[in-house]
Amino acid sequence: MNSVQAILSQQSDVRVIDTSIPYTDYVPLDLSVNSKELIEYKPKTADEYEVFITDYLSKKQGRVAYGGYLEKRNLYERSSIFNSSQAVERNIHIGLDLWVNAHTPVLAALDGVIHSFNNNNNLGDYGPTIILKHMLNKYKFYSLYGHLSLESLDLLEIGQIVKKGKQIATLGDASVNGDYAPHLHFQIIQDIQDYIGDYPGVCSENDLEFYKMNCPNPNLLLKI
Repeated sequence: MNSVQAILSQQSDVRVIDTSIPYTDYVPLDLSVNSKELIEYKPKTADEYEVFITDYLSKKQGRVAYGGYLEKRNLYERSSIFNSSQAVERNIHIGLDLWVNAHTPVLAALDGVIHSFNNNNNLGDYGPTIILKHMLNKYKFYSLYGHLSLESLDLLEIGQIVKKGKQIATLGDASVNGDYAPHLHFQIIQDIQDYIGDYPGVCSENDLEFYKMNCPNPNLLLKI
């Protein structure tokens, strides 16, 4: 465990969505290529995924489905930004997904400032995205919040101070969030390189070792 990972694991009471939903109402969800639920249900469109997840939560008596870190998924095959003839296929998810209703409040994980924001509006992309910069114990790192509502980007300013647990956004629906069932993509980034308002959330097997180091498991912080 490196220094940033150690710092993440030492934090407590970290939430990134509506605090009225306790962690006891969160249930794990497997969306990998080996998921028995996906093999049985076979959703294709955003609407079908939303029905699938709603039904899954009902069966599990949960309100939020979570998971996805380092999952290999077929979900990205439909989009050329992950799967083109000019590049190695990217299909390994390097953030944590929190599947919950559109318009759910999204909270800052930790004290920080707005690093950047953008509407990444390609099919299969993040849609509206916010990146925060954090400094803890002299270590700098970033948190990314993807698949937000368009309104979430209104009135934001680079360098704007945000406080841990305060609302910074709401979740978008499939019409604005890259054409997915509503969810938050939450990701930790140690070195953001030259990216502004965006950062890869899915990688290829060729680059997996780099991204495992640069994007540690967000659940070190959330502790769901």
